[in-house]
Amino acid sequence: MAPIDTSKKPIVWVLGGPGSGKGTQCEKIIAKYGFTHLSTGDLLRAEVKSGSDRAKELTAIMERGELVPNEIVLDLLKEAMLARADEAKGFLIDGYPREKSQGIAFEKNIAPVTVIIYFEASSETLTKRLLGRAASSGRADDNEETIKLRLKTFLDNNDLVLAQYPSKLKRINAEQTVDVIFGEVQAILDPLVA
Repeated sequence: MAPIDTSKKPIVWVLGGPGSGKGTQCEKIIAKYGFTHLSTGDLLRAEVKSGSDRAKELTAIMERGELVPNEIVLDLLKEAMLARADEAKGFLIDGYPREKSQGIAFEKNIAPVTVIIYFEASSETLTKRLLGRAASSGRADDNEETIKLRLKTFLDNNDLVLAQYPSKLKRINAEQTVDVIFGEVQAILDPLVA
């Protein structure tokens, strides 16, 4: 299989804590640039539904409450990217890598990342947004203690990921309005697709 030519098809990692507005911005990026959006969560769910041997293995891992091994997640990402490599205009990798080793493995086994967009917001803002979301959706896992724990886990790992890519990292203040944020996103992506 031919590797992905990132000069023609940029690979964008989109990172941000839960509640950072990452999902909203991904939708806007897809609408404007037509990038292929890949979320490891979606890929895992689709694989589990497929009923393959790997699906059985994944189901067993999840039922034990364990994390899916990095190699499996990476294989799913690689297969999804290669399957769409011909028609993709670029790749939007959502919420990955979650830890430093995943970033290293991705670049070694798939392709170098073109740019990393990090939607940055304070823990206070993220907590407030998640509590608001919990109130409207009735999600049981969104109480203040759980939220603070999720944020701490995210931030501890994310800082190590970001520190690895100083030249490719673009930080965006995610406490602004959706349109102001997307204006900054376009300033990053427009030159890549010119």
